Amino acid sequence: MELSLSRYAWKCVLGAEVAYVLCVLGGFLPMRTAAAIELHHRLFETLPGFTWISIPSFLLGAAYMFVLAWIFGAYIVWMFNTSLVSGGGTR
Repeated sequence: MELSLSRYAWKCVLGAEVAYVLCVLGGFLPMRTAAAIELHHRLFETLPGFTWISIPSFLLGAAYMFVLAWIFGAYIVWMFNTSLVSGGGTR
């Protein structure tokens, strides 16, 4: 049985978006040291165009997650479906 690209990729996108939102919200948790919170913010700012915290940056980060999750999902579907060909995908 082959994986459906659209179904699997949308599930990857949903998972990535939920994880992204949880990670952004984690940047507001006060139970860490100031240095740890600063590191958390700086890690997000490695995304091109992202600044902590603004609505356009949040949406840009969500767009990055969408694109990367879709590419990841398409790759996994391709790998899985080609491995179903007899011979493990080799010709």
